Amino acid sequence: MRMTRRGVLAALAMMCAACGSGRKSGEVRNQLRISIAGDPKSFDPLQAIEDSSNEVRYLTSGVLVRVNRATDALEPELAESWKMSDDGRTISFHLRSGLKFSDNTPLDANDVARTLHRALDPKEASPFGDTFAGNPSITVSSPLDITIAYPGPKPGLDRLFDTLPIAPATIAKLPASAGPFYYSDYRPGEYVMLSRNPNYWKHDSSGKQLPYLDSVRVAIQGNRDVEVEKFLRGEQDIVTKLEPAAFDRIEKAKPGSTKSLGASMDSESMWFNESSGGSLPAWKRKWFQSAAFRHAVSLAINRDDIARVVYGGRAHPAAGPVSPANKFWFNASLKPLPYDERAAMKALTSEGFTQQTGGLRDGAGHPVEFSLITNGGNAVREHMAPLIQADLAKLGIKVNVVTLDFNSLIDRIVKSFNYEAVLLSMNIETDPIEVENVWMSLGDHHAWNLLEKTPATPWEARIDELEKIQATSGSRDARKKAFDEVQQIAVEQEPIIYLVNPDALCAIAPNLKGTQPAVAPPSVWWNVEWLRFE
Repeated sequence: MRMTRRGVLAALAMMCAACGSGRKSGEVRNQLRISIAGDPKSFDPLQAIEDSSNEVRYLTSGVLVRVNRATDALEPELAESWKMSDDGRTISFHLRSGLKFSDNTPLDANDVARTLHRALDPKEASPFGDTFAGNPSITVSSPLDITIAYPGPKPGLDRLFDTLPIAPATIAKLPASAGPFYYSDYRPGEYVMLSRNPNYWKHDSSGKQLPYLDSVRVAIQGNRDVEVEKFLRGEQDIVTKLEPAAFDRIEKAKPGSTKSLGASMDSESMWFNESSGGSLPAWKRKWFQSAAFRHAVSLAINRDDIARVVYGGRAHPAAGPVSPANKFWFNASLKPLPYDERAAMKALTSEGFTQQTGGLRDGAGHPVEFSLITNGGNAVREHMAPLIQADLAKLGIKVNVVTLDFNSLIDRIVKSFNYEAVLLSMNIETDPIEVENVWMSLGDHHAWNLLEKTPATPWEARIDELEKIQATSGSRDARKKAFDEVQQIAVEQEPIIYLVNPDALCAIAPNLKGTQPAVAPPSVWWNVEWLRFE
């Protein structure tokens, strides 16, 4: 077969384009390639519970309004406009005309109403049921207009709709969507394929319909090391939540492709078991219930060392429950607790602890020793735990580090209560109302004392009062003032000892344009409809 000069040049051009994009011959050029840690548990947008389901939901679902992750501004999406009452009880939306799901089914206010009714139906057991709970009335006044009214103020009502995916009437195995992409293929354990929604409503300033990308291939890959290798080989376009060592490796191999966004919203923390359940001796529980003991432990942990040794400087000592990355809700008056071994010993002495030959003892002569459990396979925590162990040994406290598989770890914390202290991540979401059940004394995730049903201490009673303000005030500023005090109490009492806020680290293929990385999830592809390859 004879190839003409023009044919040779065309072939070379195609080869160069493939090389420039880092893609192998035969791969789709206008396809975004990302990964999730496991198979989505459900493609029903109202049943997205775990991270994998939520990540593909975000790429496919249409919402009425969207919080811009870069500016924190609330922006119109399926709703062209909205109006909220001054008391925070009622919100009305006016939808865009001509909306359609990806299967050409029209989308109007009745679809929004049906979605809300499904979310609130106890039989559905949807995670959105808790978000929108409060017995609202839902009124459709026209195909484009809907009003949702609550009996009392609903905190952050307008921003809640950033999370609500408008679902089609029929939930197929791979349901239709109103977002930029729809589910086109799924191979369990391999990938989820998303294709461009031909009915997506959004256009750029020149009138070109979005999204710019033709498809998104979401690989199912639980091994972060493999994910990094794929990025280095040009087989993946984005990697999020990088560990510092992987970040440094990518930066060395592909300079300019890594992004450090500063402190993330995550925090590494530890807490003691104050619950009456399990087999914990009463004298040991007494230690853990002592604010002075907890504060002494906190003072004795060198957070700067953790940030430097474990994270290579890519973390910051935590000031409290909220990361400074969460700019609106962070209590800026709080500062990280400095390492102070002498102050730690003074606090212990005030509680009757004494240093003796062989270590620290309480007033009854019991040696101060406890086990610290964490999840095995987590390199950061496996590195951090021995540092904590060494710091506390300086006070004469013996810490036994125990690593467990994640499911066993959670069982000990929430079922058997068979643990003494735990090293784990305890995160505040974008809006603290989402973790109200951590702070309320009867909350399902009241970590340090899951069996507590009424406040065990005056400070917990005060937090309950403040959280009720959080749950009933229609004013964001009033909620901010209340939660500032919650943070202050949490730092003073330290039921949870906050250690460090790791930096948000990611890697982005240099030829992928339009990204605006932010610390709020999904940090890199939150504006996926605007992403494009050059």
